[in-house]
Amino acid sequence: MKILVAGATGKTGRRLIGELKSRGHYPIALVRESSDTSTLSSDVELRYGDLTDLQEDVCEGCDVVIFAAGSGSHTGGDMTDKVDRDGAQRLVDIAVKSKVLRFVMLSSVGADKPDPEHKLAHYLQAKHYADEHLIASGLSYAIVRPVRLTDESGTRNMRFGDSVDVGGIAARGDVAAVLAEAVDDEKWDNKALTMQSI
Repeated sequence: MKILVAGATGKTGRRLIGELKSRGHYPIALVRESSDTSTLSSDVELRYGDLTDLQEDVCEGCDVVIFAAGSGSHTGGDMTDKVDRDGAQRLVDIAVKSKVLRFVMLSSVGADKPDPEHKLAHYLQAKHYADEHLIASGLSYAIVRPVRLTDESGTRNMRFGDSVDVGGIAARGDVAAVLAEAVDDEKWDNKALTMQSI
């Protein structure tokens, strides 16, 4: 399948591109003009677009969309809203019009019920709005909510849902594998699950 990946040059996105290719999919990296694409292999198709100003044809020809982007930990609340909330919602809306088969969202533990006292409260609220917008969109969806991310490859041993230790970790390699799996695995049909690496 042709899969548009928002956030393809990020720490998780780069791993995700490799996972998708290994499963026989054709990933298309959604990148900004200013993005450093040197971490992507030369055979990966690039599609230029900015999550703060997406064009209507950004999902054209794609079967699935994966949102693995983030404004980053060093940006303020404004950019969090523009990318993690508004950008994600806009991409969902375009995916609906483009009749994609599924939308996979990389979210976060705590996004289902954001704690206003949490140090990441603003981010979690933005992710909450994005997730709820996807759920209400009518698209087939999968929402992955990992606990604290690490830059490890992981072992593909994971827990999901109620058995997750919210104080645990999620290796980016494991997260990428789950996002790739959620593209066409029926057990992810219209599910939103927390995950951790074990």
